[in-house]
Amino acid sequence: MERLMNAHFFRKLHSLSGIIPVGMFLTFHLFLNYTATWGEEAYNLASGVMVNLPFKFFLEAFIIFIPLYFHAIYGIYIAFQAKNNIGRYKHARNWRFYLQRITGIITLIFVTWHVWETKIQVDFFGAEMSFELMANIVANPLSLAFYLVGIISAIYHFANGIWTFLITWGITTTPKSQKIFSYITLGLFVVLSIIGVRAILAFV
Repeated sequence: MERLMNAHFFRKLHSLSGIIPVGMFLTFHLFLNYTATWGEEAYNLASGVMVNLPFKFFLEAFIIFIPLYFHAIYGIYIAFQAKNNIGRYKHARNWRFYLQRITGIITLIFVTWHVWETKIQVDFFGAEMSFELMANIVANPLSLAFYLVGIISAIYHFANGIWTFLITWGITTTPKSQKIFSYITLGLFVVLSIIGVRAILAFV
């Protein structure tokens, strides 16, 4: 009984962490990157403010990286425990469940690589967080393709995660409310995807 209660608690905490703060930071990060569409100077100004925030390492640790990797590692545990049945039951909900797991793994790989190419290079190897740094990264067509796949996967995982969060926390309890929010989260996925794709293409 106690084990079941602990599992339930961690599942709810996992669901919550995907929205607050991880999903909120993803949305903020997408809008920050979108400043690249306004030009190199605008992006450098916005990223410069973020790099020079007071208590930056504390904020990054407790608002970004600890919640992010808790969500990712526990999510992988859930993914390997889950039994996907899309082969037998090809309903939309089963496909969403399956894609949520796949995009979670893609997002973890992408985010880890993105952190290595940007934050680690800036903090430990003397690189400058600038428009030029990102332009150099996506100058490679394979890297650009990986970024596009990673960004869209992260956004899908977040948007669909909102839908599952609302169910997990007992907010959308009826089929009608779940259907309504499936359209809302689909709209959010489309809007954020446009923002994310336009932002990364602005560096090309």
